[in-house]
Amino acid sequence: MLAWALAALLCSLLGVGSQRPSLFSNKGIVYGTVGRPVKIYVKLHQDSPVLVCMDANRASKETVDPAYLWIGPNENTLTGNGQINVTNTGKLIVKDFMESLSGLYTCTLSYKTIKAETQEETTIKKRYDFMIFAYREPDYSYHMAVRFTTKSCVGRYNDLLFRVLKKILDNLISDLSCHVIEPSYKCHSVKIPERDFVYELFIAFQVNPFAPGWKSVCNDSNDCEDATNRNILKARDRIEEFFRSQAYILYHHFNKTIPAMHFVDHSFQVVRIDNCRPGFGKNEGLHSNCASCCVVCSPGTFSPDVDVTCQICVSVHSYGAKSCP
Repeated sequence: MLAWALAALLCSLLGVGSQRPSLFSNKGIVYGTVGRPVKIYVKLHQDSPVLVCMDANRASKETVDPAYLWIGPNENTLTGNGQINVTNTGKLIVKDFMESLSGLYTCTLSYKTIKAETQEETTIKKRYDFMIFAYREPDYSYHMAVRFTTKSCVGRYNDLLFRVLKKILDNLISDLSCHVIEPSYKCHSVKIPERDFVYELFIAFQVNPFAPGWKSVCNDSNDCEDATNRNILKARDRIEEFFRSQAYILYHHFNKTIPAMHFVDHSFQVVRIDNCRPGFGKNEGLHSNCASCCVVCSPGTFSPDVDVTCQICVSVHSYGAKSCP
């Protein structure tokens, strides 16, 4: 119906008829690695994988008198509580992971080797480091662009088409708590190969999942970006289908009389834009295993509302510098 509504408007105007860990096993278990930290990414408010206080090679052998000592990011010894689960076999699980739980988790494994002929005991100690980062999915939005032919670059019809198109698109996605923002258009003369010049409206806009009242889609969920991202994907698909229908109507229902103002087939373009919430940023170099994630900013850095990357905190007295909130 909306596709027909726009087609009818054009005719009337002119009078023509989807946990990101590193080194996971298939069972969601992460072993340590001697000599280098293992990076692990845990989605906010989800449980961490099972961290094992030994390497995979040691796990395949018998271990005599093992003892395990876990140290958390605050350099305090970790013991079992409602959020931290430490087993007697050296396994660690962190439940309902939060930004404040990000950091270095260190486990020291102590065990003995015994010479059978002399019963001589030797204590071996190995240290395993796990760098755990909280992450969020980015908030999606979409930049879109389309083109419409027009009779002239002057006159009121161009602005009327632009305003009605925005209203139709807003109505199309309003139930998803999405809306069109930053709409704009410019009129240009375009030389078509083997044809004369034509006038076209180059229309651009952004589709955003934060229309007034958007928080109602969260349903008290901690992972609200999952809900908003599902909705914005649906909004993208609806708008894409709308412009496909415009092309279909043009070629199948106007016969030989084509309106001067009509959608230019194959002109629809869409680009996804990722945004991170404050305190999170994207860094493909530092977090290559979670390159598309919004990862919690490291100590000494921060992310304001307008940036996707974490910035280094500096003294507020420095000229032109930014400080941590």
